Amino acid sequence: MKIDPKSKADLPAQIAKAIRDSIISGDMDVDARLPSETELSEQFDVSRSTVREALKRLAAQNLIRTQRGATGGAFVRRLSYQDAYANHITTSTLLLSMNAVDFETACEARFALERACAPLSAKRRTPDQLATMRAEIHRQGQPGLSDESFCDSDVAFHRALVDGAENPVLSYQLAGAVEAMQPLMNMITFTQRNRDMIVSLHSRIADAIETHAADQADAALAELTSYTLELGQQAMAARAAKAPE
Repeated sequence: MKIDPKSKADLPAQIAKAIRDSIISGDMDVDARLPSETELSEQFDVSRSTVREALKRLAAQNLIRTQRGATGGAFVRRLSYQDAYANHITTSTLLLSMNAVDFETACEARFALERACAPLSAKRRTPDQLATMRAEIHRQGQPGLSDESFCDSDVAFHRALVDGAENPVLSYQLAGAVEAMQPLMNMITFTQRNRDMIVSLHSRIADAIETHAADQADAALAELTSYTLELGQQAMAARAAKAPE
């Protein structure tokens, strides 16, 4: 592991990258103990405080874990998809908000990814995942359900659909699409949407998933895509009409 002291990149970032690259390449195994701070400072020819900052960055990325005591130190962490979900959702949410991604772009991306999952979900979904979808549909039909609770249920329904594909890589990739983009879409469209229409489309999707009818699930998702885009256009038009000239 090497760094370039003359590089413009700060030293902790270089050290963190060098260690991260060793982990990714397999040079450092899961649960392997990293060299001590003293050993790393000598290896990279930097202060221990610089090494400590690099290790903090690696810990923040869930790449290492620290352990105290006589047998303590820093160890390569086994990163699970579940551990990575939260970071992925946060990053996706920030990207959407900070880069002002327009509604149509977010909608296109999210539903394109979800429709890719539908055939797998129709084939592989578990009874528990289907039960979750049914439970959320029932919840969405309850009178008096707040907009916030409806949004939460909407996300939970689509999360179950995605997880039904039983593909952790797809579930991870879609964590941001569903749990970051879906709330954004709901926030924009909630004043225009017809809950009965959404419940009907969700029911058709669940029926198709239950009977392993991938083409029917895709058709219902395609209708939901068109309906969501239409709601977005209506919401934007209503907002523009209220804006002062």
